[in-house]
This record gives sequence, C-alpha cells and structure tokens, in this order.
Amino acid sequence: ITTVPNVSFNVYTTDGNFTEVHNPSGLPAVTAIDRIEEPYIKAFIISKADFVGPLIKLCLDKRGVLKNQVYLSTNRVELTFEMPLAEIVFDFYDKMKSISKGYASLDYYTYGYKKADLVKLDILLNGEMVDALSTLIHRSNAYDFGRRICVKLKELIPRQQFDVAIQAAIGAKVIARETVKAVRKDVTAKCYGGDITRKRKLLEKQKKGKKRMRQVGNVQVPQSAFLAVLKLD
Repeated sequence: ITTVPNVSFNVYTTDGNFTEVHNPSGLPAVTAIDRIEEPYIKAFIISKADFVGPLIKLCLDKRGVLKNQVYLSTNRVELTFEMPLAEIVFDFYDKMKSISKGYASLDYYTYGYKKADLVKLDILLNGEMVDALSTLIHRSNAYDFGRRICVKLKELIPRQQFDVAIQAAIGAKVIARETVKAVRKDVTAKCYGGDITRKRKLLEKQKKGKKRMRQVGNVQVPQSAFLAVLKLD
C-alpha cells in the first residue's frame, strides 16, 4: 500500500536513551520524548536567472534557509540552501522542474541533524487510525496539512452505507474533521399508502443496521486517495 514518505529521525527520550525512528509508528509516547532531531541537507540548485524568485520561494516554503546566491554567468545562477531532508523526499524535484520549465538542476548532500519541533499527525476514519497516512511533520505545518488531507479524502472516498468521519489528530487532539455522508437507500419504497408504523419500523431497522456497519465495517479507501494525499503541498 502507498504510504507517506518518511526519513529517519533521531529521538532522544527523557530517560537519556536514544533511538532512530524510521516510521511514525515507531515513535515513543509523547511524554517520553525529550527532543527530536531531523536530517538536514545542503542543496545546490542551478537555474536560469528568470526562475530564481519562484525557486527561492519553493525552498523557503520547504523550511529552507538561503545561504548563498552566485551568478555563474549573466543568465545562470547557483542557489545554496540548507533545509530538512524530509521536505524534498517526495515531490520537491518535480516542482522544481515545473517552476523552471525543466532547466533547474539539484545536487545535495546530508550534513547532520538539527533539533526540530515535529509532531506525529494521524488520520482516522471512523475512529480507526490509517497507519499508511501517519506522518511526522513540523508543528507549524500540521494544522493546515491535516485540514487539507481531510478535505481531499472527503472528495475521494466513495459514499458508503454509513457516514464516514475523517479526522486529523495530534495525539488525542482532533485538529480537523470532515464527514462523507452516507448513501441513503429508500427502504420504504415498497410501502404503499399511509402505513406509517411499517415505514417507521423499516427506517429504525435501517438505522440500527448502519450503526452496526459503522462499528464493524471497513471503510473502502481507493488507492487514488492515498496518492492524492501524497501530492498535497
């Protein structure tokens, strides 16, 4: 199954121990974490001068810090950035190429770890965590990213026989929520005339059935939904 790309993080716990975490599911309890450090890169981007502004904005949006800007010729510029590796692992290269109309090139190397204010963002469907969509993300981006994931999943998850609650959460705190409304089946279609009692019984039976489905049924999530979430900025 497709998952959110992750890099390895160094996690230092309050009891003085250290662990390398490769996946959000391996993160210790929040109360046990002293600090988290993430890998940083030094990135070198060479591009035509026409695209320097948008490329700098792209890198700044990815938590990059501009360290140097050198004109190699009248129309070729080299930008040097320091930025988190996690910010470039998925679609940074594609966006850079799109912005520069294919002209920009990227070279980088990792040079160490830095302390970061990261949180684990979980996505829940009807209260069940979707491990494939959990990610470690900078706290400043978590609320907006969580909200946009919920909105995107609402667009892509097919309507089912019961409501589907989509939630983004940091720990026990829900930070965003959307609902995919259930498909309503007319169970009273075969009730002719004014048999109100029978209609009421059928609707009540349908209501109980949906409640049971919501408790034990699996929400069907198409692969396209996972891929769309990965492409969110």
